[in-house]
Amino acid sequence: MKLAGITVHPSPSEGSTMAIRSQATVGATNDGSGKLTKENWLDLAMETLIAGGMDQVKIQVMAKKLGVSRSSFYWFFDSIQDLQDQILAYWLRKNTGPIIERAMRPATTVNKAVCNIFECWIDNRLFEPDLDLAIRFWGRHEPRIRSVVDEADRQRVEAVTRMFERYGFPQEEANTRARVLYYTQIGHFTLQVRETLAERYSHLRSYLVTFTGVEPTPADMEDLRASMATD
Repeated sequence: MKLAGITVHPSPSEGSTMAIRSQATVGATNDGSGKLTKENWLDLAMETLIAGGMDQVKIQVMAKKLGVSRSSFYWFFDSIQDLQDQILAYWLRKNTGPIIERAMRPATTVNKAVCNIFECWIDNRLFEPDLDLAIRFWGRHEPRIRSVVDEADRQRVEAVTRMFERYGFPQEEANTRARVLYYTQIGHFTLQVRETLAERYSHLRSYLVTFTGVEPTPADMEDLRASMATD
């Protein structure tokens, strides 16, 4: 798949979704030789993007933090735009792939299907809110990035729309419900609402009724409740 000239590979399978970020946090020994790897550069670049915006992602500054020369960067990237494109590709795999996958999962009821998507909102291994916000802020200043963000949003909403359609909602209503569900959560992250998992679960029934119009059963909510209890 290509978005605004960026090639995006399918999202990794469950358990390997964090491939780049988890490797990067291991440190400079990822390649078994004690040398820096591409993932170290990517991890630092994304941390910098989240902390201060893309304007702060500078090769020389990152090289100093990593304790290497500037030329080390070019072993892994052709240019700063190449690095930016790889950050975008990671973001698309990480934050869009799991939403689409969970929207496509079979579920016995529409409320269970919505709870599958909700897993992404409570598990940073499936969706990184801080990275999502940083990419969106970046897109406010660069049309190329904004087009990628817009397409990612379109794909996410489309997947949720198709999910609602599977449970008999007419296309227009399914799309409206998908937009309300998705934009509500993105707004929640943008406002940086601070709630414990227990607080969030206390509102789950009301959210489900609002999004689906169907009263959930305890069984509809059980898997998500169990996930919240173990996180």
